Amino acid sequence: MPGRPARAKARRAFLNAFFRAIVQGPAGQGLRRGGSVYDETSLIRFLASGDGKSVLRELYGEDAAARQEGRWTGLAREFFGGEGGDTARVISSPGRSELGGNHTDHNHGRVLCAAVHMDILAFAAPRNDGKAVLRSRGWDKPFVVDLNDLQPRAEERGRTEALIRGVAASLVKRGGKIGGFYALADSSVPAGSGLSSSAAFELLIGQLQNALYNGGSRGPEELAIIGKEAENEYFGKPCGLMDQMASALGAISAIDFNDPAKPSWRRVGFDLHKAGYALAIVNAGDSHEDLTDEYSSIPSDMKAIAGFFGKPVLRGIAEADLLDNAAALRAKAGDRAFLRALHFAAEDQRAAAMADSLDGGDLAGFLKLVRESGDSSWRLLQNVLPSGATRSQAVACAIALSQRFLGSEGAVRVHGGGFAGTIQAYLPLGRERAYIDFMNGALGTGAASIMHIRPRGAMEVTI
Repeated sequence: MPGRPARAKARRAFLNAFFRAIVQGPAGQGLRRGGSVYDETSLIRFLASGDGKSVLRELYGEDAAARQEGRWTGLAREFFGGEGGDTARVISSPGRSELGGNHTDHNHGRVLCAAVHMDILAFAAPRNDGKAVLRSRGWDKPFVVDLNDLQPRAEERGRTEALIRGVAASLVKRGGKIGGFYALADSSVPAGSGLSSSAAFELLIGQLQNALYNGGSRGPEELAIIGKEAENEYFGKPCGLMDQMASALGAISAIDFNDPAKPSWRRVGFDLHKAGYALAIVNAGDSHEDLTDEYSSIPSDMKAIAGFFGKPVLRGIAEADLLDNAAALRAKAGDRAFLRALHFAAEDQRAAAMADSLDGGDLAGFLKLVRESGDSSWRLLQNVLPSGATRSQAVACAIALSQRFLGSEGAVRVHGGGFAGTIQAYLPLGRERAYIDFMNGALGTGAASIMHIRPRGAMEVTI
C-alpha cells in the first residue's frame, strides 16, 4: 500500500487531470455549461491554478482576471464558512450590452446584443424545506421565499423576492422541477445602470434551479423566456426579451423576435479589440429606477400605431405605410407615437445591417450605423430625456461630452432602456485612459468602464 506522500501526489495528479478534462471538454469547446459540486479546498486550489486563471480570463478578460480570483476566493470562503455547508454549485450570470435595436424587441423586432464581463456570481446548495434563501453582498438581510407557494404577491412587486418566486413558477409551468436553496451572491452589475442587472439575476436564479433540480436540461432560450415572464408578471415591469436572451446566450448575438415564443438567433463572429477598438459603457449618473411609466409608454405608443393597421405590434409594418398614413396616425395616436413608430421601422432594419457589417468585418460601416441608431433614439424614440426633466439631463450630457471627446473617431449612442442609466461609446485603442479620465472628471469617479465581451452566457460553471 503506498505511503502518505505517494498517495497525496497521486491524488494531486488525479485532481489536476480531472479539472483539466472538465475545463477543456471536447476538442475546441473550451469552458462549457454543465457543472459539478465543489468543496472549499478543491475550488480554491483550482482558482489559483493555471487552468483556473484561464477560466477567469475567458469570463472577465485579461485585465480583470487577477481581481476576479480574489473575488471568487473570498466569496467561496464566506459561503463555506457560513450557512453554505460543505459543498457548492457555482453559477455566473452576465450583464448585457445592447449594440443595436434600441427598443425593438417588445414589438417583435431584431436586435444586436452582447454579454459583458460584469456578472452576478453565486455559490449555492440545495435545501429540503422548499425555501429559497439568498444572501447578497451589500444587503444586511437575506431574501427568503417559500417556494411551496408560487402565486404572485402584490406586496412583492418591484422586489427581488418577486423574481425568485416568478422564475420558479414559470419553470414549473413548463414542466420543470424546483426546490429550495441557500445561495450567497455577489454582483458587479450595478442596479439601474442599463446593463440589465434584473435579467442577469433572473438568469442566475433560472440556472440555479436548472443545476440543482433539472440536471442542466433547460436551454438558454427557455430560461430567457422564464426570466421575462417573472419580470413581467411577478416583478411588474414591462420589458421585451432582449435583455434575458443576451444574458443567456453570451458573446455577440443577432436575435430576431418575430416569433417571440421561439426567437431565432445566431452568433456574430467579430473581435472588436482585434479590430483596434474598445467598447465603453458610461453611467451618466441618474438611475433607471422609478422610470417604469417612461418605459411602458414606448411599447404602448408603438402598439397604438400598430393597432391602426389591425396589428398587435409594429413588426411587418413598412416605413412607407407609416408615411402614407401620417395624418391619420398623428390624429389617432399623437405625434410622439408616430415618431416612435418611424424609429422602430428604421431601427429594426438597422439592427440586421449592423450584424451583417460585423460579420463582413466592416467596422466603419458598423460605426456609421451606431451613430444613426443614437441619433434616431434621441430625435424619434425620445428616450434620452425623461418627460419634464430640465435640471437633470445626465444621459444627454454624457452623449454630448463623448461626442466632443471622440470627434470624428468612434461612435456614441444611448444604451438600453434610456431616460437614465448608461450610454455606449466605441473608441480607438490607446484612447481608453484619456476617455475614462475625461468622463470621470465630468460625471464622477467610476462613471466610465471598458467592457470585455464575455463569450459565455449564464451558466453553471464547470471548473
